[in-house]
Amino acid sequence: MAPQGNTGTGAEAELPEYAGHYRLESCLGSGGMGVVHVARSTSGMKLAVKVVHTEFAKDPEFRGRFRQEVAAARKVSGAFTASVVDADPDAERPWMATLFIPGPTLSDEVKRNGPMAPDQLRRLMAGLAEALRDIHRVGVVHRDLKPSNVLLAEDGPKVIDFGISRPKDSELRTETGKLIGTPPFMAPEQFRRPREVGPAADIFALGSVMVHAATGRGPFDSDSPYVVAYQVVHDEPDLTGVPANLAPLIVRCLAKEPEDRPTPDELMRELRSVAASYDTQAFIPAQRTGDVPGPPEPKGQPSRLGRRPSRRTLFAAVAVVLILAGVLASVQWLGAGADATAKSGDKPTPTAGFTGWTANPVSGAEGPAQCSYGAGRLICAQSGTVFALDPSDGSLRWRHSVAESRLSKPPAVEGGLVQPMVEEGRRLEALDPASGTARWRRTLPDHHGMQLAGGMLLLTLLDGTVTGVDAATGDTKWNLRVPGQPAPTFVSFDGDPLAYATHLSPDASSTRVTAVDPTTGAVRWDARLEGNLTPVGAHGGSVVLLSTDNLYGDTDAVVRYTPATGASRRVKLPVARADAQATVRGDMVFVLAMSGSLDAVDMTAGKRLWNLETSVSRGSVPVADDRHVYVTTADGRLLAVDADKGRLVGQTPARLGSNSGTVAGSLPRPTVADGRVYATAPDGTVFAVDAREPSRW
Repeated sequence: MAPQGNTGTGAEAELPEYAGHYRLESCLGSGGMGVVHVARSTSGMKLAVKVVHTEFAKDPEFRGRFRQEVAAARKVSGAFTASVVDADPDAERPWMATLFIPGPTLSDEVKRNGPMAPDQLRRLMAGLAEALRDIHRVGVVHRDLKPSNVLLAEDGPKVIDFGISRPKDSELRTETGKLIGTPPFMAPEQFRRPREVGPAADIFALGSVMVHAATGRGPFDSDSPYVVAYQVVHDEPDLTGVPANLAPLIVRCLAKEPEDRPTPDELMRELRSVAASYDTQAFIPAQRTGDVPGPPEPKGQPSRLGRRPSRRTLFAAVAVVLILAGVLASVQWLGAGADATAKSGDKPTPTAGFTGWTANPVSGAEGPAQCSYGAGRLICAQSGTVFALDPSDGSLRWRHSVAESRLSKPPAVEGGLVQPMVEEGRRLEALDPASGTARWRRTLPDHHGMQLAGGMLLLTLLDGTVTGVDAATGDTKWNLRVPGQPAPTFVSFDGDPLAYATHLSPDASSTRVTAVDPTTGAVRWDARLEGNLTPVGAHGGSVVLLSTDNLYGDTDAVVRYTPATGASRRVKLPVARADAQATVRGDMVFVLAMSGSLDAVDMTAGKRLWNLETSVSRGSVPVADDRHVYVTTADGRLLAVDADKGRLVGQTPARLGSNSGTVAGSLPRPTVADGRVYATAPDGTVFAVDAREPSRW
């Protein structure tokens, strides 16, 4: 594809002139993944051509997603969608050409002209029901039906953009680590159990789209995506302004459980009976009091609109349980058998004289601080500042600016000095833990990895060479390449003297694990283990790794390798976990998935002991002591789970701060030391609680 002259900073700056044989004339719109153009074929036929952004064209996972989009769009007839004319998912810039359909999107129509008239609404709902019937009958689930994906053509609505659709029996993941869909138009199951989403999710989205068309807003509206997700899972829809004749059908579409929603055929049958009633159309008055119109309930059954939410409903993968409630009473919602407070007989004696504290050491800081414990201090980094707090009361001991550097991990004490972990920047310095003054400085070469281990700072340079720097003096002790590790990124674990690097085989069938002595750079052992593995901890001379399946990118097993004997033990998880993180405590491994599912795996017994659904949509790397497992959440809570029984036994209030709609890219793990837990929150605070009595948090 011959590129246009690249000018400007917008999407058009990177556009090609042609996609295959189709000349691109103008931009229809730009999204996160690509740009849609008006184009012409050689014969002059007008087309809409979607061209993928350059950055995503380099991502094999995204190419797989784009191939799926093309396949899904081709499966569906052109009566209710934009027919695919041509596509090349394997091009340097993947593209897909469809027939051009004149007409605005539903989103643009409502924005320009306001809510639609009653007769227009009925025709829209019937057209979308027909479109979904056509889509579902070929085995495709759209999963992102929303106003901007509905074109209002002269002959009826057309559903477009199959970018995250999939066959009903497919488990292909898209955009690892993200919820799939648009929260205001997602069904409850897309938050609770996204890998089990079926055609009924599109029906829920249809109901939300209809409320938007009738009122100009959705049935679950908020400025915060957390609150929207909470409302989708827990609350009844707001149908203020929806025509009364359509409201019962829309309520059925918005049922919390998929099996309670109508099929497209059922919708079309009922819409035929609604058609004659528009001469006396009324609208639903303002309501959020539970008197939402809906179909009659079967005799002897409780009303769906008034009954207590089911446990499955409450297992929402959203970090908002306490945003609205603000009380610890909601602890009982999280997980089977979770008690709001620990029984009095289980309460240990709290740390003598410790009542907990909250500090805000960097005024106006954006995002949570990253902290670790060392030299009797809580050492943190936040907004270009490294600082030390007194762990007993949170008072500030010293502050040191590192504004010229970007820190990738919590600073830590190694070699008796505080070591800021620089991801970007050329200045490397070590600080006195008592005063914060620099004890040594050196210019940092270009690098892509930094890790502390065994009194050393390991720097992986861009050419793959590893440099060992004495953390106490800043002197270079060794410089070498690690055999079998072309660009090693090291990890190390408390209480273990080695640093570990891994390299995945070209066919992703095995992982080479290399253990290096950080003081000399010498390889202590090297092994090739089956599967795609990531080290997460070490104990008793063994290293523990998570195994990730190559098809979906989910964690399917926990592996323990003992180099002294060469023995390897693999414990398969009953259900593969998306974007899992883990911690090791003795023989136990605690695995937390992005969905909030927490598994406890006993590597000696070779089985999972318990599972808890925490309702946390994204959590930190878990941390464990002898009694509890601790996790920080995206809304600033700290959770404590009984390590033996898998019960949630305590949590702190949410600390979101003013920027509640922003989601942090990563969440700092809590720190456990001296019977206390130290954690950080999005509102910029650092806080400490008594680790021995989480029921009082």
